[in-house]
Amino acid sequence: MHMKKAVLAILLGTLLSVGCSQKPASSDTQPAAQPQPNAANSTGSQPTDASAQPAPAPAAATPAPPPPPPPIVVPAGTSVTVKLDQAISSKSAQPGQTFTATTAHTISVAGEPAIPAGSAVSGSVLDAKKQGAIKGEAALALGLNSITVNGKTYNITTSAFMKTEKGKGKRSAVSIGGGTAGGALIGGLAGGGKGAAIGALVGAGAGTAVAAGTGGQNVNLPAEATVSFKLTSDLTIQPPAQ
Repeated sequence: MHMKKAVLAILLGTLLSVGCSQKPASSDTQPAAQPQPNAANSTGSQPTDASAQPAPAPAAATPAPPPPPPPIVVPAGTSVTVKLDQAISSKSAQPGQTFTATTAHTISVAGEPAIPAGSAVSGSVLDAKKQGAIKGEAALALGLNSITVNGKTYNITTSAFMKTEKGKGKRSAVSIGGGTAGGALIGGLAGGGKGAAIGALVGAGAGTAVAAGTGGQNVNLPAEATVSFKLTSDLTIQPPAQ
């Protein structure tokens, strides 16, 4: 009996000694690393709020542009002298035919330039009559229709430029009469009455040729010729764009 108790005591002591030599599994587990505090937070500073920044000062207001200059009114009666771009002759020109020109000099109003020299101008032939072979006179009439100033074209009305070349009616009549009489005289000397009639016809033809050869001149305006007109109504010129 005492022997059994001794064996049990030994076994119990052995078990106790083994159990005490083992460490609990939970003691080997290390806690997870904790995140380091933000350096900024460690100093106690707060994050920057953009809305808390002061608003920039407003920009200075842009000054309003100055008002444009008023239009210039060129009054009726102002002389407009132009230089023709092409020749015009009463012999070949036709009413309604157009021509071009440029202003010969600057036109000013109250000391201020209104229409610069060299501004483009257009016009038309109002009337054209060539010199007759026997009688009559040559005539040429022109007028302006528009003018371009600072890139803008304005319709205008002007007085007409007119020029005539008188015919030589008296000289033509004398030439025709002399030719007819001379022919009749020659015809009479050559063959009597019948010859005089034939000679009169020949002489009349010769006289007409003389008349045509000694008639007046046509109105001829060469290129670069200067021609003057006058405005018959006011012309309002808009100022150039700034």
